[in-house]
Amino acid sequence: MSQKFDVVVIGAGPGGYVAAIKAAQLGLKTACIEQYQDKEGKIALGGTCLNVGCIPSKALLDSSWKYHEAHEGFAVHGIAAKGVTIDVPAMVGRKNTIVKNLTGGVSTLFKANGVTLLEGHGKLLAGKKVEVTDKDGKVQVVEAENVILASGSRPIDIPPAPVDQDVIVDSTGALDFQAVPKKLGVIGAGVIGLELGSVWARLGAEVTVLEALDKFLPAADEAIAKEALKTLTKQGLKIKLGARVTGSEVKKKQVTVNYTDGEGEQKIVFDKLIVAVGRRPVTTDLLASDSGVDLDERGYIFVDDHCATSVPGVYAIGDVVRGMMLAHKASEEGVMVAERIAGHKAQMNYDLIPSVIYTHPEIAWVGKTEQQLKGEGVAVNVGTFPFAASGRAMAANDTGGFVKVIADATTDRVLGVHVIGPSAAELVQQGAIGMEFGTSAEDLGMMVFSHPTLSEALHEAALAVNGGAIHVANRKKR
Repeated sequence: MSQKFDVVVIGAGPGGYVAAIKAAQLGLKTACIEQYQDKEGKIALGGTCLNVGCIPSKALLDSSWKYHEAHEGFAVHGIAAKGVTIDVPAMVGRKNTIVKNLTGGVSTLFKANGVTLLEGHGKLLAGKKVEVTDKDGKVQVVEAENVILASGSRPIDIPPAPVDQDVIVDSTGALDFQAVPKKLGVIGAGVIGLELGSVWARLGAEVTVLEALDKFLPAADEAIAKEALKTLTKQGLKIKLGARVTGSEVKKKQVTVNYTDGEGEQKIVFDKLIVAVGRRPVTTDLLASDSGVDLDERGYIFVDDHCATSVPGVYAIGDVVRGMMLAHKASEEGVMVAERIAGHKAQMNYDLIPSVIYTHPEIAWVGKTEQQLKGEGVAVNVGTFPFAASGRAMAANDTGGFVKVIADATTDRVLGVHVIGPSAAELVQQGAIGMEFGTSAEDLGMMVFSHPTLSEALHEAALAVNGGAIHVANRKKR
């Protein structure tokens, strides 16, 4: 007799494990299938995010920033720190410990909530049956009233730079360097490329980022992207736009990269090369040919606004469906789907999903950019406030960047909050909370913000929307 469940989730990443826990909390008999193994060959929960993505990269970003601060930023505080060195294996070891603690934490949460973990590869068959193949090739079939597909994504490979995880690495390999490369190349100036490039640049690598697009951070507000390019360049990242990689050759532990730009064909030699050109959905052997679930033309699982596939009772969430590839988006989709299975009319607001790049300064935004709104013909008022005028930022010696608030010129409703600077992600989240409740710029301006805080920069930017900023000169109305 095969096991029967109310809900079977395929994938235990931030979408899948959250969906499984939520479903179990709602009284549904739930199983979650995972095949990812850690370096010791044990099943590791948490998906890309916890194992080789968001969490380990933030651990390295924080370690490398502390090293950079000790080198470059202590003297201004009157602190003398001579002969500061970095022990790269120790830094990577700390990262690995954090990952282990968090993935183990998910396992504990499964036990606490009564989620059954099935170890192996999950495949959806017809009739909401799911085949589970363990690492020894042993197969079992479980039955489900509902199935949630949460198989995630993997790095995109490009033929001109095949990954060997030695000299040419993807984002996973870049988290495990045991020494600082002298010359480091990064293909792709997106979130992953900029974050990983920053880590190794702070530790002394000479970093060159090759980006095929002519525009830097096209998804960000243009003013934010311009400031980010200026700041990261000042930090030592050589960012080459319009640079299309055409080939590479590995010889004697070095890689020669060929690329074309506005000046023609170019060559550059690196000790290590990170390929970070984006991610693609994992649907390999996920769906039996008669499962009934459809893929769209880009290989994503086709779903409606509530993550339902073309088969009743089968849902898909996270990186494997349309929308931004973000852990928090996947988690909230998981909650929404679990609640809908349990009979609740849960919704998700896709218009207010914050985006963050964890460079220093952080770059974050929520809502629409000024160029998007102009393209839609929406008249807007814009307020900005520089951290250079923030007392708290001055005290922390972290005054780069600014806050930008965009509001509808007619209704004053806030349509976008964009920040580059200290704690940008936290400030944007404050904006998102307000926007979820339909805040106006005036509403934000009338609230009492504690002093001195970085949050006051959001307060002042909101006041500046209508020409009422106190601690910076307001732009004259035309």
